[in-house]
Amino acid sequence: QVQLAESGGGLVQAGDSLRLSCAASGPSFGRFALAWFRQAPGKEREFLAALRLRDDVVRYADSVKGRFTISRNSARNAVYLQMLSLKPEDTAIYYCASDRGGAIVSSLGSRATYAYWGQGTQVTVSS
Repeated sequence: QVQLAESGGGLVQAGDSLRLSCAASGPSFGRFALAWFRQAPGKEREFLAALRLRDDVVRYADSVKGRFTISRNSARNAVYLQMLSLKPEDTAIYYCASDRGGAIVSSLGSRATYAYWGQGTQVTVSS
């Protein structure tokens, strides 16, 4: 069982940066793939970025490539999402997710890959 807790959300202005954190607890942290998704009101949950911890394979959604960066701190069992040049359309609840271990690269962007989810953290970007 993996437990995930996001933090770092808040209210920022357009153009600002923000770093979200995801603290993970559970056995064998290094064998999982962790990902960030977001969900805006009235919209589907959207994949943003994923990091497969056993080999540091990274995948990004085209919509955030170049602005968002996923990274890890293995000593703290944490994964981060650095977000630059935020826009009002980035306003959403941001979720951290983990698979059960063994995700293949082609599946890293799929919501169905992830079995464990955090409660989410709200990010609001004002214009």
